[in-house]
Amino acid sequence: MEMNPIFLSQASVTHEGTIKSLLKRNNLPSEDIIPKNLKDFFIAKTKEKIIGVIGLEIFEEIGLLRSLCVEETYRKKGIGFLLYKDLLIYAHSKGIKELYLLTMTAEGFFQQFGFVAVDRSIVPEPIRMTSEFKDLCPSSAVCMKMKFIN
Repeated sequence: MEMNPIFLSQASVTHEGTIKSLLKRNNLPSEDIIPKNLKDFFIAKTKEKIIGVIGLEIFEEIGLLRSLCVEETYRKKGIGFLLYKDLLIYAHSKGIKELYLLTMTAEGFFQQFGFVAVDRSIVPEPIRMTSEFKDLCPSSAVCMKMKFIN
């Protein structure tokens, strides 16, 4: 089966419902995603539909990477990597020096890109105060950090 071309772009408010639906179907938090934050999200899509998403919450020089998700039938094709790469370029352009994330299932994926598991107690307060950290992700989620090397 030949794969349809995949297009990457910045998300917009018109994508909110589809992004939330994709995240919910894959057991990822979506309750705190609001239209004004979608400018810091990227989507992967075929001609017909959105098949992947990744987001960033920005707090000056630190960021929370969130909501990396690829539709199950499109996994293992490099789409997650392409989304991550676009987000990394975007984060760097915004002056981000450190990225944090929480994951239940993708620790190995992020380790290959320089993320290391860290104790939640070292996470800067603006990240700790996000609803993702406080309410939406279970305490059993692995907290990870990656520092940009200039």
